[in-house]
Amino acid sequence: MGVPSFYRWLVNRYPKVVETAKEDASKPNPNGFELDNLYLDMNGIIHPCFHPEDILVQPTTYDEVFVSIFEYIDRIFLIVRPRKLLYMAIDGVAPRAKMNQQRSRRFRTAKDAEVMEAEEIKLRRKFEMEGKVVHPKLESEVSDSNVITPGTVFMQKLSCALEYYIHLKLNKDLLWKGIKVILSDANVPGEGEHKIMSFIRLQRNLHGYNPNTRHCLYGLDVDLIMLALATHEVHFYILREDVLVQTQDYSNIPTFERGLSKVEYESVKSRSWFKQLQEMKGGRAVVKKPYQFLNVSTLREYLKLDLMSPDMDPMDFERVVDDFIFMCFLTGNDFLPPLPSIDIHEGGIDLLVAVYKSEFKSMGGHLIDTTKMKEKKAAYIKAKTVERFIVALGSYEERIFQKRYKLRQRRLQRMSCEMLQSISLNDDQHDENTICDPVVTMKSERDNGYSVALDFELVDKNTKELNQELKEIIRKNSDIFREGVVDNDKARLGIPGWKARYYKEKFHAEHPNEMEIKRKEVVQKYAEGLCWVLQYYFAGVCSWNWYFPYHYAPFASDLKVPSFSDITFTIGTPFKPFDQLMGVLPPRSAHALPTPYGRLMTLEDSKIIDFYPNEFDIDMDGKRFMWQGIVKLPFIDEELLVSEMKILEPFLNEDESRRNETTFNKIFVRQTHDMGVQISSLNHRWCDLPKKGRMKVKEPIKGCGMNGFLCPGENRSENGVFASPVKGMDDVVVDNVLSAIFINPDFHEHIPRPLEGVNFPLSTITESDIEQRPLWHKYEGAKPPITIPHQIRCYGEN
Repeated sequence: MGVPSFYRWLVNRYPKVVETAKEDASKPNPNGFELDNLYLDMNGIIHPCFHPEDILVQPTTYDEVFVSIFEYIDRIFLIVRPRKLLYMAIDGVAPRAKMNQQRSRRFRTAKDAEVMEAEEIKLRRKFEMEGKVVHPKLESEVSDSNVITPGTVFMQKLSCALEYYIHLKLNKDLLWKGIKVILSDANVPGEGEHKIMSFIRLQRNLHGYNPNTRHCLYGLDVDLIMLALATHEVHFYILREDVLVQTQDYSNIPTFERGLSKVEYESVKSRSWFKQLQEMKGGRAVVKKPYQFLNVSTLREYLKLDLMSPDMDPMDFERVVDDFIFMCFLTGNDFLPPLPSIDIHEGGIDLLVAVYKSEFKSMGGHLIDTTKMKEKKAAYIKAKTVERFIVALGSYEERIFQKRYKLRQRRLQRMSCEMLQSISLNDDQHDENTICDPVVTMKSERDNGYSVALDFELVDKNTKELNQELKEIIRKNSDIFREGVVDNDKARLGIPGWKARYYKEKFHAEHPNEMEIKRKEVVQKYAEGLCWVLQYYFAGVCSWNWYFPYHYAPFASDLKVPSFSDITFTIGTPFKPFDQLMGVLPPRSAHALPTPYGRLMTLEDSKIIDFYPNEFDIDMDGKRFMWQGIVKLPFIDEELLVSEMKILEPFLNEDESRRNETTFNKIFVRQTHDMGVQISSLNHRWCDLPKKGRMKVKEPIKGCGMNGFLCPGENRSENGVFASPVKGMDDVVVDNVLSAIFINPDFHEHIPRPLEGVNFPLSTITESDIEQRPLWHKYEGAKPPITIPHQIRCYGEN
């Protein structure tokens, strides 16, 4: 599900769910509410630190990335100020269902990087010919973001760096003094946000758990909103950057300072003009977007008023929340493609909500029952109800496709006229004598500190210009309409015969009987996918090996009579990190693997060479921008891949074997913490056990408001000193931190409703806060005319 798309829909429809996070280190807590547990979906921090946007000089070393990550966490921690727990979760090996999407993204990233490198070379030559001096392209450890995948050297070093950071903060920072810290690194299987949710689900309803625990989860992924709703915890906030904000704040480290010699710097540093230059935006500017709290309790209030009405009895609000999550799966997610007729930009979620409300009674009530997640025959899916709901949804398909096609044709006609005008204008201007702007080049003489500073300021300016031109070139190249490709809509949804064309183009089914066979296959697999995703969100992984084996979804009108009762899953086992790397990385990123593994991507006699095409199709059917296209890669043969990997495993060295192993969560506390005595005793009693033997010692956590088990940990300090693995950062010379292995409580059934004893916040949303827009297919144009007050409804109309 697109992050900006869903989030924009949410804040437009329910504007009071968000409030700006206040940042003021001088005050106790400027946000007006306290929070107990802070959970960090770490990949949402790692990526912007690895390849930050809108910053002139990119990081070139892993250590620079680590320092940025530390500063990022510092800022979030200061906003939230958790009182009990900090949980850092990095994406580990993902379920196979997610690996297909990861594979597509990484292959596309590699292809985009190749194109960008070629364009940058051309642009640098152009600037050189114009006499514009820019910062050189530096050798960099961080040129390939695909290393942000479990099993790489980068992820191993990141884990060590975060352990150091945790020790540093627990020892030095008073705000960290009384908290527990859990680190779930990339060698612990599972996506970061789902590891966090497993922790929350398994803490609930156990002795000592406070039903009024106040949670805060950081991350940009829309999944976090759905997952937070799925916990049925009332006191839950999501912290995220305001991705819709237009203005940004900057922290400045002007690059011209780095070009001055020590003598030059000393001579100019106190001058007023130099201080003014230091204050100018530019250089290695770290973009500081404002943060927002999304209040899940307020969202629950909106959903209660928006999705329920008195004439829809009997209705259980907690099940309405679950139904809403399930409906949103149909807009697409990381595991299933969206239904062709459901697009958030075209009011897709509004349509889902409208059909749900208008058809609630006739379809038989609620769509799912998450109290039955562990029952056989997919009892948690109300099969007949879901079928009626999707059939009702399918009745809108043709009108949606017709409008979509009509708007597309209008857009193409308008663009054709613009292109003709542009060609004519260029022809008129071609023979004119134009006067180029004078080019200012670097001065060779350095007669005073002022000219030196201006020179470096000019280099910064030129480099910014180069980066901006490069972005514009890439943007234009991604627009296939501007490249003259306009007739790329082969399926032509909305024109008679659209369904047959779709199955022919997308599934290569030529004849009616082939189409029917393929339709049934795809529908059944899609039904399996809905069950898999539902289990994943509400109970955890039900199969590590299941995946949807197609690039496209069926039509809503075809989702009739899927056999939910026949759907079962086998849990299986997660891939090893190197197996996943081989499953998701393109040949361009083979450097992230041990050499023998990487060769299997390129050697002609490799049995798995077909998994790694250098050229692959991107289906642009009906799309305008390259990033919208569907990457069509061959699906991995898991059995063949794993068998080839097993041949190589015995030849791994010790370090590579560590990168390829499965590990467990670690917990850290100060010695003075209530849990310190137990951890100290545990580690002392079992310190002589080998690493594998320690996992057999599982001791229940005693008190501390948290459940689970502890296993003896490894002491990374030597003589009370924790050595810094990050260049330029000091060792922790007096280390008072204890650590152990943390194991979640044993599995028990999740209760999908607020727990007994919870204190509900005062209601802040009223009927007047609920506004509806007309359904997208019912008005002319791409944008709705006006917002319709709550009292005016269009849900029952066709």
